[in-house]
Amino acid sequence: MGRKRRSRVSVDDDGAEENGEESAASPAAAESKTLYEILGVERTASQQEIKKAYHKLALRLHPDKNPADEEANEKFQQLQKVISILGDEEKRALYDETGITDDDALVGEAADNLQAYFRTVFKKVTEADIEDFEAKYRGSDSEKKDLKDLYTKFKGKMNRLFCSMICSDAKLDSHRFKDIIDQAIAEGELKSTKAYEKWAKKISEIEPPTNPLERRVKKKKSQESDLMLAISQRREQRKGQFDSLVSSIMSKCESKASKASSSEPTEEEFERARQRLEKKRSKGRK
Repeated sequence: MGRKRRSRVSVDDDGAEENGEESAASPAAAESKTLYEILGVERTASQQEIKKAYHKLALRLHPDKNPADEEANEKFQQLQKVISILGDEEKRALYDETGITDDDALVGEAADNLQAYFRTVFKKVTEADIEDFEAKYRGSDSEKKDLKDLYTKFKGKMNRLFCSMICSDAKLDSHRFKDIIDQAIAEGELKSTKAYEKWAKKISEIEPPTNPLERRVKKKKSQESDLMLAISQRREQRKGQFDSLVSSIMSKCESKASKASSSEPTEEEFERARQRLEKKRSKGRK
C-alpha cells in the first residue's frame, strides 16, 4: 500500500478550505471578519458551541499537522487569540459591547475603566427605582397602549392579559382596565369578545377598590402595621400563657400546703403516741 498523503490546509480570503470544509480565515481576511465569523459560529452561540468550533479548527490548523506551513501557524496563533476572548465570558461581553479585539485592552485598568463606564451608564436598579417607574407607568398613556395591545393579542382573555401586563394586579386594576377597554370598544378601537364579556360581567358584580393607583406605599405600610399587630398579639398570648402557668404552679403549692397543715396530729393523738413509745422502751429494758 502507498503512504497516505497528508492534506495541507489552505484557506482563501473567504475563509473556505480547498476541500470545502470550514476553517479559520486567513490573516488578511480576518481583519474584516468578526471573531464569531472566524470561528464559524453565530453571535448568539453558547460557550460550549464556541469551544467545540475552536477544538475542531485547532486540530486542523495545529503545526504538527501542517509542518513548514507558516500560514497555518499564523492562523493557529490567531485562533488562540480568538478563543482567549470568546472563551472568557467577561472578555466576550466587553468585545460584544465595544468590538475591541486587542486582548490587552480587555484586561487590567482599561477593562476596569470600561466596566466602571458601563456601571455609570447602566446603573443598578433598586426597589425605589421600580416603585418610581410603577408610579409613573400606572395610569399613563403607555399603560393604556400596552393594555389594548395585550387585549388584542389574547383576544380578550383577561387572565392571560394580567400575566403579561407589567405593574398590574387583578384585584386592584380589574375595574380600571375594564373602563379603559369598554371605552375603546365603544369608540370602535377594540372588538368585544365572549371571553371579555364573561369576565366584565363578573367584575361588574364586585365592588371596586377606593383608589387602586395608590397601591405600593399603602400596601407596604399596611404590611408593616399588620406585622406589628401580629407581634403584639403574640406577646400578649405568651404573657397570658406564662401567667396561667404561674397560677397553676401556685395553686398546686397551696394545695399541698393545706394538705400538710390538715394532717398535723392533735394533742390527744400526740399524747397517745408518746405513751406507746414509752411502753415499748420499758419493755425493752426488762
